[in-house]
Order: sequence, then C-alpha cells, then structure tokens
Amino acid sequence: MATSEFHPVEQAAPHSGVAVRLLRAIEAILGIAAALVLAVLLLMVLVTVCLRYFFSAGFIGAEDLGIWLHVGLIALGAPLSLNSALAMRLDVFVKMLPEGLQKVTRIGADVFTVLSALILSFGGSEIMTMLGGVSPTLGVPEWIRFGFLGAGGALILVVLVLQRIAEGKLLPVALSLAVGVALYAGIPHVALDLDWPPSIFLGLIAAIGLLLAAPLPHAFLAAAYVVITFGSSLPEPAIVSATVTGISKFLLLAIPFFLLAGGLLTASGVANQLVRFAAAMVGHRRAGLAQTTLLTSVLFSGASGSSVANAAFGASTFQPELVKHGYRPAQAAAIIASTSVLDNVIPPSIAFLILATATNLSVGSLLVGGFFAGGLMAICLAVAIHLTVSEQVPLPRANARQRWQSAVQAIPAFGLGVIVVVGIRIGIVTTTEAAALAAFYTLLLGIGARLGILSLYAAFRQAAVEAAAIGLLIGTAGPFAFLLAVDDVSGLISHLTTALGGSALAVILLSNVILLVVGLVLDIGAAILLFGPILLPAAVAAGIDPIQFGVIIVVNLMIHGLTPPLGMLIFVVSGVTRIPASELFRAVVPYLLALLVSLAILCAWAIIFS
Repeated sequence: MATSEFHPVEQAAPHSGVAVRLLRAIEAILGIAAALVLAVLLLMVLVTVCLRYFFSAGFIGAEDLGIWLHVGLIALGAPLSLNSALAMRLDVFVKMLPEGLQKVTRIGADVFTVLSALILSFGGSEIMTMLGGVSPTLGVPEWIRFGFLGAGGALILVVLVLQRIAEGKLLPVALSLAVGVALYAGIPHVALDLDWPPSIFLGLIAAIGLLLAAPLPHAFLAAAYVVITFGSSLPEPAIVSATVTGISKFLLLAIPFFLLAGGLLTASGVANQLVRFAAAMVGHRRAGLAQTTLLTSVLFSGASGSSVANAAFGASTFQPELVKHGYRPAQAAAIIASTSVLDNVIPPSIAFLILATATNLSVGSLLVGGFFAGGLMAICLAVAIHLTVSEQVPLPRANARQRWQSAVQAIPAFGLGVIVVVGIRIGIVTTTEAAALAAFYTLLLGIGARLGILSLYAAFRQAAVEAAAIGLLIGTAGPFAFLLAVDDVSGLISHLTTALGGSALAVILLSNVILLVVGLVLDIGAAILLFGPILLPAAVAAGIDPIQFGVIIVVNLMIHGLTPPLGMLIFVVSGVTRIPASELFRAVVPYLLALLVSLAILCAWAIIFS
C-alpha cells in the first residue's frame, strides 16, 4: 500500500533536532511492538487451529486473548498512521485554499486530533477506575482492555506534538493544544436545547472535521464528544466504551491477517507470477496490456483483499509499461485505478468483513456473492477497455508451452484463494482462521523466496499499521452508529420507502441514492458501518435477499474510490504515478460508467428475484 509516512529529517529546523530523534525512537518502538503483537496474534490463531484439528483440543480464552491483543494492536499502530495516507484525510478542499488559510485549517484539523486523543486518554482512564471484575477466561482485570486504547490516545497526542515540532510548527501546535484542551474542559458544562436530534449535529461536526482535513476517525470521535452539548445520551466514558466494543470482535482479526497476506505475496515476488500468467492469457489481444492489468486485478483480488494495495501495486508495475506501449499517462493510470475496485469485491474482501461485522450477515455467503459481482464488473470493464483503447501494439502471443509454464508458476498464488474461499465456504475454518492460514501460507512463500528479516518485519509492520487505522475507524464509527439507532434513522428510512410504495424498486433506488451521496465524502468502511445496518432492514422488509443487497452496498461504495472529492484509489494512483488527480478524474469517466452499468445489472437482478 502506498503511504506517505512522516520523515522529519528533510524538513526539520535545527532547533527541532531533539523532537526528530525522539519521534524516530518512539515510531521505531511502536513499529516493533505492533509487528510483534501481530506475530503473536498469528501464532495464537494458528496454534488454536492445530490443537482443534489434530488433537481435538484447545485452550480457554483464546478468542478473548485475540480480541484484547487486537485492541492493543490498534493502540500501538494508530499513532504511526497519523501523518500518512492511512489517516484518511479529505484534503481536497483544503488544497484549494490560499496558503494562509491552509495553515489555519491545519490548526483546526489538529484540534480534532487533540480532542480525540484527550477523549481516549481520559475517557479510558475514567472507565478503568469505574470498571471492576476479572475476565472469566483470561483471569486478568477487565479494565486493561480499555486501558490499551487510553494509552493509544496518549501516544497519538505525543506523536502529533513531536511531528509538528519537528516540522517547525511550534506555535501552531501550541494553539491546537490550547483550543483542544479548552473544548475538552468546557463542553460538558455547556447545554444547548435544540430540536434536532444529536446524530444530525454529530454528522455536521464530523463534516466540519472532514473539510478541515482532520483524520476521519478523529473527526468521528471528537464530534461524538461535542454533541454532548446538544443532548447526546453518550457521556465520555460511554463514547470510549462504544469505541472499544466496536473493535472487540474476533472476526476483525481477519483484517490484519489478510493485509499481511497481501503484503507478503507482493514482497515474495509471487504477485509477479500472476502478472506473467495474465499476460500469457490475454496479452496478445487488442489492448492486451490493459486487459492484462484487468486480469491481474481479478487474480490479485484473491490475494490482497485490499483495493488500495492493488492500486499501489498496479501503479508501480503496469503504469510504465502501459505508457511505453502508447497509452496516454492519464488513461493508463485511470485503467489501473478502475481495475483496482475489484479487490474489495472479489474475495477475500475486507469490505465484506466489515459489512458482516456491522450486520451479522454470513461472511461465506457474501464472499460467494462477491465472486458473481466481481466477475460482472470485470466483464463490463473489459468491454470499456476494448472500446476506449486504440493502442494496436499487443504483446507477443504466448504459445501453449508458455501458457502452461506461467500457469504452473502462478499456482502458489492461486493456492491462497483456495485456502481462503474454499475453507470458509465449506466451513472447515472460520473467517479469521482462514485469514491466519492465508497469512502463514504467504509467510512460507516469503521464506521460500529468501526474504530477509528486515523485509519480513516491514511486511508485518505495514500490515499492523494498516489494520490499526482500519480498526480505529471501525471503533470510532460505533458512537455515531449508536446515536443513529437511538434517533431511529432506520425507521425514518423505512417510512420513506413506504411512502415511495415500499417496493423492492423503491428501496433499491433510495438506497443507491443515499449510498451515492454518502460515498462522495465518507470512506467505504465508515459508510458501511453507519448505513449498512440502517438500510438492510428496509431491504429485507421489501423482500430483497439480504446477501444480494449487501453485495450492492459494497459495489456501490467501492465505485466511490473513483469519484471526487474523496476518490481514494485515484489519489493512491496519482501519488505513485505523479499524475495530477484532476486529470485522472477526467480520464476514468468511461470506466466509471462501465462500473455503474454493472451496479445497475446487480440491482435489476435483486429486484427481479426479490
């Protein structure tokens, strides 16, 4: 995954040398600790699988221990993602402002981070003093789990301050701290009696944070605290409790394992075998290299489960070759971005894991639905590529022997998909266990490829930080989802669909409009967590198959990886290729239309068979 992690040496003023050295030391310690926690998690799940299948045994508390370690992983990794692409900042609007106003918005964004760090720290501390009891399976005090996130909040604050000092922004960070502390201290003492429900104010305040380019999880958490002023039923300890509860699910352990599998697959060079196989199959056709890019995305989807990871891989692997074969740079990058959408649709899919967590839908059934939807989207993209690419310099046609050799060489990568999808669907292993087996499998591939200790550490560290960023988002969306439920937004949607006739068509149209709007400004994970539980009951009431509807939700929101202003896939590819995002947004239009056609077909299918 392409990230822009903070490297202060190049921009630090001489007087900030101490901050630079201290920041480096803290980041190194956190990175090592997060990688070790992920390694322990992997070992624990693998041992559990072995004990169950080979010895018909197990050990008490394995699931709870995994959950507690996952919370600890998030606490360790979240500070490391603070100044990278993983922070999920919507900085499109800020970049349009004059430099002077940009400095003001940066202070405002940091206020949201300061406030969220204080909430985690002091809210976690308050829960620790209030909570009694001992975990019945682990035999340790229950408050420790909440203490992890409290410590994580303190680490976020320390890392933020050190980063800003290292950048020579001592006065701005001092202002951010002052405003953040003042808001934290003053909000509980202010009460405003307004008619609107608290969830509306939470959404508006979070939107302000997004416009200021605050990290999305911090915008959610700070907004949940500020709406105490507007009558929220969630006091500070309850906000932290809801956050911890949101990430305390064993299923979520599959996310770091899938991310690790994708990273190790790329680092080991096995992903390149997929490229050679795809080139042997379709490279000789019209727009052969572009079709190879598409087929590689289809194949790589079964490995990474992350569209951002595939976008970064494709941009670095295919962009130079596409341009060399006569493609316009913007068109080549647009093809890479659009084909990367498939990774969170074709299993294994992190988006489906998040949806299953939010709605209790069957992961196995969602993965099967993802196969169908991903195949349909790939066909529509293949047609769009064929119609829009005028390049007539195909790759040399591979003979039968070359195709067979490329297929044999790609077998290790195909084995990963078999482990994950077949294992989950047949019921041999749970989703988390399948993800752990996939990570272990790719670890063996990496060792076989003679990856060094540093390369393996880098893969574990990167997966841990990515998983921490996603986990924090899942947790901080919890208070927002709770207030939406309290304010009966789901009932409002049901009444609206009833007013429109209550038919499957009305539900599908309304749901797609809502998702198309929220997808413009929300990360896919946040949108799934907030609106999946709201829209699903209306769909079931209208007779729509919940699995088909769940697939439609993911496909709809994944398409927003290509739409302004957020367009995460566009910005990842833009960052790797150095092509302006504005050019990519224009160049991706034909492929965006193709994906919308596939969404329309999925919706029609759901309506016809409802």
